[in-house]
Amino acid sequence: MKLLNAFIGTLLCLPCFAVDNTLTGFPFGSEDLAYRVNLPTGQKIGNGHLRAAKSGKDWKFEFSLDGGVPGLGIDDTYKSVSSGELCSSEFSKRFVHGKRKGGEVETIDRALATATRSTINGGGKSDFPVADCTRDALGLLFFARRELGQGRVASGQQFLFGNLYRADNVYTGPETIQVAGQSVVTDRLVVNLKGPSSTRQFEILFARDAARTPLLFRVPIMQGTGQMGKFTMELVR
Repeated sequence: MKLLNAFIGTLLCLPCFAVDNTLTGFPFGSEDLAYRVNLPTGQKIGNGHLRAAKSGKDWKFEFSLDGGVPGLGIDDTYKSVSSGELCSSEFSKRFVHGKRKGGEVETIDRALATATRSTINGGGKSDFPVADCTRDALGLLFFARRELGQGRVASGQQFLFGNLYRADNVYTGPETIQVAGQSVVTDRLVVNLKGPSSTRQFEILFARDAARTPLLFRVPIMQGTGQMGKFTMELVR
């Protein structure tokens, strides 16, 4: 009976099993993570940076991406200001995709339960209702990390990324990947996204350290109704 209870306890705690308790990175302090962006063939096409910085009681998050393929350069920056609960107060995105340029800023008034979206090119403003603690895309990623660090999978919820989207997370178990030439056991989340007119699915593989550092992202390349492969974004160490 004791052996059976121990086995069941291990299964229930898979997300928190064998975690290195070194307290560095989010949510224990600021961090700056560098990533390599690859085509399905493994060819590098860009660089990514994921940053977190404590600012009083708030957190400031940033993700930047630069690179692209011949004829289509990419230069994106996403920024977020979130409370200690990781509820968003401001989210902005600015992008350059070849000849296309644009961006917008969303500010959240929790007292009024309203988000205001403003385009950076002076295209106007619009308001729409949001929940009391609405997270943006970056805040939701860091929330998922914090939840994993506490042995939980982040609950499904709406989040801001221009419009309101919904994210549902599924923990699929451990997966071993190569990081800097070494085999590393990770925890794999499948994220199902649903927007106003589309659905997407991607994967995040988290280290089993105390910060639950994202080691690898896999994002499908879609063409029409089919999948052509997956971009990867892997942590550079």
